Amino acid sequence: MPKDAKAILKDFQQGVGSWREAHPECMPAFAELSKAAMKPGELDVKTKELIAAAVGLAARCDYCIVHHVYESLKAGATRQELIETACVANLMGGGPVVTYTATLFIDAINAFAPDFGK
Repeated sequence: MPKDAKAILKDFQQGVGSWREAHPECMPAFAELSKAAMKPGELDVKTKELIAAAVGLAARCDYCIVHHVYESLKAGATRQELIETACVANLMGGGPVVTYTATLFIDAINAFAPDFGK
């Protein structure tokens, strides 16, 4: 069952807005945690986004996969860096993660890479 990475990202972005409206304290608090976790430090933003993409892939979370593939590319990741990230997630997650890599993860790279000239 093919999934549209761009539609999933749009759905996620709209859902975050709806969740923010539904609970005006909870989502903003999580957004602050996200900002703190993803700001540059000893690890740059690209590396942090690649880690998040691997965790999303290992968790088999459609929304996490497309969001963090997009953000990884936005932060300067290359297709090959994302592929190698997926290899590590496959190592840790096994066969079920391979199925997400072979479908949604690759589809997300192909959908979003042109947006960043890659």
